[in-house]
Amino acid sequence: MNNDWQLPPPALLEDDAALLGAVETAFAGVYRELFLHELAVNHGLPITTRAFRRIGPWRVFLLLTPWMLARVLVPGEAPALELPEEWLAARREGAATVVLGPLLVFHLHDVPQKAHLNHHPDLGHYLLQPLILAMEQFGDADAVFMAWNEVLRTRDENMKKLARDCPTQREVSRREFFSSLIAKRKT
Repeated sequence: MNNDWQLPPPALLEDDAALLGAVETAFAGVYRELFLHELAVNHGLPITTRAFRRIGPWRVFLLLTPWMLARVLVPGEAPALELPEEWLAARREGAATVVLGPLLVFHLHDVPQKAHLNHHPDLGHYLLQPLILAMEQFGDADAVFMAWNEVLRTRDENMKKLARDCPTQREVSRREFFSSLIAKRKT
């Protein structure tokens, strides 16, 4: 298994504000390199981070750019995820910038997740989960985050409804459970 993850420099792992600043700086460079003259991005949106938290060894936060809203996961230690050979740090050196690398499957809170592997020389390897890719409709950063909060609110309401009405969650009485056995005995 190839687990040669390049982690962020120790200074970024020790200082959350420095990590977020480095991510914003790195993505400002991606913007200038790939998106500055693109018509399909919202040039009025800033590059900013919000909702930082630590989940196990991961630093997790939202990243807003003119081309997407994404969840970013930066490892504090090398995760047990195999890196594709072409995504080793040495192979990425001098390679063209890629916004969404290969898809990896991993677990967070024991829940399977999918995210795109990415690499930046100043950040190392990290994972990115795109949340919103069509940014043209938003007037400002607050509108983007309000829209995302509405998605989360709707998801939470639906999960409550499904849990309440889910047939597999209903208690089954002993009579119902054994009814097929009782019916077979009578025949």
